[in-house]
Amino acid sequence: MNIAYWIVAGLLALFYLYAGVMKVIRSRDQLRPMMAWVDRMPLPVVRTLGTVEILGATGLILPPLTGIVPSLAPAAAIGFVFLQIGAVAVHLTGDDRRITLNLGLLATASVTIWLATGR
Repeated sequence: MNIAYWIVAGLLALFYLYAGVMKVIRSRDQLRPMMAWVDRMPLPVVRTLGTVEILGATGLILPPLTGIVPSLAPAAAIGFVFLQIGAVAVHLTGDDRRITLNLGLLATASVTIWLATGR
């Protein structure tokens, strides 16, 4: 289980770290080709989502790695589940019906919760 956790959580953390950094540093015009929904959100909300993603990615890796408050890892994964539920809602309420990635991330975060609590 430990190796499976590190593989799944590591991939999830890399994805969210990348996506979060992009949301924090890129302009709306640079984000638009990847994220059609950015025009419907105020830029401070996009930046906040990026910061939350960076913090969540850190929460998946650092607590179990250091042994300091390892219960933060499943909490971060739970946060990603809620984040993706919100993302699916945002996509479905707009013109963008591409939610396959969001559903995949939701499933991966759910598996990460299971692996983090089963160790």
